[in-house]
Order: sequence, then C-alpha cells, then structure tokens
Amino acid sequence: MDWLVDWLKDLFMPMPCPPELRPEAEQLLAELLRIGKTDDFLAEHPGMGFNSQSRHIRTIQIGRRVNEIGGLALMEWMRFKVRRRLKAQLAAHLDYAWDGVGEWKA
Repeated sequence: MDWLVDWLKDLFMPMPCPPELRPEAEQLLAELLRIGKTDDFLAEHPGMGFNSQSRHIRTIQIGRRVNEIGGLALMEWMRFKVRRRLKAQLAAHLDYAWDGVGEWKA
C-alpha cells in the first residue's frame, strides 16, 4: 500500500517553490536524475567529478541552488522525486551528497 501513497504524492504534491522559478527547479531535477542514472551521487574514490569526500560536485552545487530557490522543502521534494524514479539506494546516496547543504542532514 506504500506504493499507492507514494504514487499519489508524486501525482498531487506540488513543487514547493515560487512559480517563476519552477522551470529552473525542473531543469535542476532533470539534471539530478541524469547524474543519478549515469554517475551516481557518491563514488568509492575522489576524482573525476567527485570531491575529496567522494561526493558528486555538481550534485552539491545543485543542492545549494535548490536550497536558495525553495529551502529544505524543495530539497525534500526533489529527494522524493529521486527516490520515486531512481529508487531508495540512490536517494540515500543523494542524502549523503547533500549533507550540510542548507539545513539538509543525512
């Protein structure tokens, strides 16, 4: 039954940001999804787009911008979308990649 609740949330939960910034937020979400599919948000070793903590550098930059646009509420909304589309493991990786960005805590 959790899948039904998630499906309804995905369908009806509006993006928590000002309407004029929604196109940018949608673009950032699309980029996050692409990164998750192709690179992951965490790596085993630093380098090649990952910082010294093995966190994807662009993912951190996206998190900072998302925080500026809509704060923790928008970050949580995007994390929910990542979990729905890329599954729980990648959402957990996003948690750690964003740790310390704004109010985000892994």
